[in-house]
Amino acid sequence: MHILVVNDDGPPSTSSPYILPFVRTLQSAGHTVSVILPNVQRSWIGKAHIVGALVKPTYYRPGKLPTDEGTTHDRPGSSGEEWILVDSTPASCVQIGLYHCFQERGPIDIVVSGPNYGRNTTAVFSLNSGTVGGAMEAAICRKRGIAISFAFYSDRCELESIAAASRQGLRLVEHLKSNWGNDVDLYSVNIPLIPDVENRMVLYTNMLPNYWASGSSSFKEVIMEDERNPTEDEIDIRRNEGIDDSDTVGEIRHKHKHFKWAPNFSDVRLSVRESEPGNDGWAVEQRLTSVTPLKANFMHADGFNGELKLSCATSSKAPEIYTFISSLDSYIHPLLLSALHKYIPNLRFISSISELPTPQALLLQYASYETLSFPHTLAHPTTSLANAYVIRKALIRKHYLASTVRTWLSKHPTSILKEHVKPTVELELDYAEYLDEALAEAWELREAFDRNEGRKPEEREWWILKPGMSDRGVGIRLFSSEEELKAIFQGWEDATPDSICSEDGVGNAESTAALPERADSPVMISQLRHFVAQPYIDLPLLLPSIPRKFHIRAYALAVGSLRVYVYREMLALFAAVPYQTPSSTTTPNLHAHLTNTCLQDGSREGSVQRFWALGHTEDTWKEKVWEQICRVTGEVFEAAARGMMVHFQRPAVQTLPNAFEVFGIDYLVDERMNTWLLEVNAFPDFAQTGSELKGVVAGLFDGIVQTAVKPFFGLDIGQERGVNEIHRVLDIDLGRR
Repeated sequence: MHILVVNDDGPPSTSSPYILPFVRTLQSAGHTVSVILPNVQRSWIGKAHIVGALVKPTYYRPGKLPTDEGTTHDRPGSSGEEWILVDSTPASCVQIGLYHCFQERGPIDIVVSGPNYGRNTTAVFSLNSGTVGGAMEAAICRKRGIAISFAFYSDRCELESIAAASRQGLRLVEHLKSNWGNDVDLYSVNIPLIPDVENRMVLYTNMLPNYWASGSSSFKEVIMEDERNPTEDEIDIRRNEGIDDSDTVGEIRHKHKHFKWAPNFSDVRLSVRESEPGNDGWAVEQRLTSVTPLKANFMHADGFNGELKLSCATSSKAPEIYTFISSLDSYIHPLLLSALHKYIPNLRFISSISELPTPQALLLQYASYETLSFPHTLAHPTTSLANAYVIRKALIRKHYLASTVRTWLSKHPTSILKEHVKPTVELELDYAEYLDEALAEAWELREAFDRNEGRKPEEREWWILKPGMSDRGVGIRLFSSEEELKAIFQGWEDATPDSICSEDGVGNAESTAALPERADSPVMISQLRHFVAQPYIDLPLLLPSIPRKFHIRAYALAVGSLRVYVYREMLALFAAVPYQTPSSTTTPNLHAHLTNTCLQDGSREGSVQRFWALGHTEDTWKEKVWEQICRVTGEVFEAAARGMMVHFQRPAVQTLPNAFEVFGIDYLVDERMNTWLLEVNAFPDFAQTGSELKGVVAGLFDGIVQTAVKPFFGLDIGQERGVNEIHRVLDIDLGRR
């Protein structure tokens, strides 16, 4: 990879200590590195060019080691490593480097601006930063640009920390170049200058919008003799971040005043402390690496068009909504915060419900199931909104889902579920030796075994076995005979380590949780107990360009009592290897049959794709599948709500009109273009979507906030926003308010 490196701190010096170690790190990874820098300190200059200036280059020959001093020459040398220094800005370095130098080294693949001496987090830093300005210049030249800044926390910076940050920068450059976001022009990366930075999280963040808030000037008046060089000034400015130096103004002895740039960073630090998690300033304060995707423009804010109508003087202020967010992973946390800030005014974040001024205060809870305060939700049905229902076993546990469908079909034999849900056999057993008893009532399985007797493997009916309460594909197996089914259970029992069973034979839950989540992992029969078996869908739909089995992940949003929506943007999750029928090998290759990406080792490139981007010879097949998914989703939720009330939406004697929940629903399309419901998942793992398709999940959270949150709190009553993406598939009044 040919990397053009620029910065705003100039060649190696006390205020530019990171450039040489970073370049050496890039070179050690085998990259071609071309370096062009300002010849002097150019911090805080943004994306500026000096109009009318004649830009003159000099040539810098760096030392071999970070401690070696380089030399500067008026003319280029004939051999050896040489950097170009110009008497201009970082943005000018980018222009000159891209179009006037280094052509003999081949096309430039990416521009890296930095590493900056100090952090460039929040709008106050970034809008002034020459480092960010360099990456911005690359972006408007239609080149990919990354601004890298090393955030230090003390005056003393060990070589070990600089080396670690340089390695982290290399990894990020390589990763972002290979995984560039579709709508991203440049990235601003902030790396903590600490020895263990490579072992800490790297987070996608938004840029914290902040302002100079103290009302004091960012310049101080100085006497004429107080002039120093820019390098000394930059060192002092960075070291004094957060220190209020308003009392350090020198005595003024002349009416003809001089002014020196001396910003007061206490405003910046205060804005970071008061902000919610997920922004770049917060991440760096937590000693985490921050990666902020940016657009190379000053865009207008979304949602402002048409006539502006002023409120009358007596209009009331939007109500204050207390917001409790907890136990969310780093993938969805910033997406949720972005959607809330975009659509909900007057948010006040709290860390505990005990911080509410009164129990009746407006409250939004978005947290893991275990963290939610359901007693508060039940006690305040008109002021408290939670992101989960208390009871939804009728959908999310496979054996309960089977009962839901079976009960519904007994009362509605012509339901669409008959053609889109495979018949299900439920098995309940503690140990493999009890399988015969469990099979005694499984007459569908016994009949299938009898039909398979004497058949060749390719002529048999194959079945799929799933633990009723596991997820992420753990414990799924294929079988076609009673002997194979018994071997599966016996194999699990034999593979279970003695250490996860106590003396009385009861499994230890904590040890079981440590079992590896792989396609071939054993399961604890005594803990799961409930299993389901269904006829295996063979053959699945295979795309001409991707001969791997795939399933469709659709997202359903259930709101109140009860409306159900399906998000039009769906995902296609592909198996790791090309499809082969179960009978084509002695033992079915699970990697060809399981499409759960969390089970795939190594590279998952191409394993997750947008459903609507898939190709096929049949032009209208995706619309047909979408229509089936909408109809089946609405029907199965109605089956749970009306037919299995005790296991769905019924805490004690009332439902939860003040709850909503997102479900991940998996569907499989067979070769006849018929769509089959596989399972319903609560709290789906959004991180499996990956970084390239993060915008799909961001759109979902926008829809959630607009469809479920805003109406509950009386914002835009009567408007159902996002109708192009969130489609209503069920609207019933359960009459149990």
